[in-house]
Amino acid sequence: MNKALEQTEQAREETARKVDWRRRISDHVAYGLLIYTGLHIFLTMTQLKSGNGSLLPYLALVVLVAAIIPACRWFEMRWSDLPDAKAHDPALAPVFRREVALMWLAVFGLPVLLTLGFKAAAPLF
Repeated sequence: MNKALEQTEQAREETARKVDWRRRISDHVAYGLLIYTGLHIFLTMTQLKSGNGSLLPYLALVVLVAAIIPACRWFEMRWSDLPDAKAHDPALAPVFRREVALMWLAVFGLPVLLTLGFKAAAPLF
């Protein structure tokens, strides 16, 4: 019985050592930036093809560089500064999932919101 409990405890410790929150957040940020950029460019290009001659779609691309990349970097820095002991702590899983969900919501939501906002503002210019 003790041997089975020891093996179970060892399996938990190995699993905990395999999870590195610092590496996982870096992966999420990298993929998130790729998807955000692709989606944002796709939505902006549809606005440019409409032929209204506005500079607003270009301004939307500047917003990408000026706001989104530093925001994603902030997400990553919160986790990359963890000490080694906490970087493998399974107790951080709920916090990690919440922050990653928030980041992915921004990745998919912001390009759509920016495009709709600039499209609504285009008649004013």
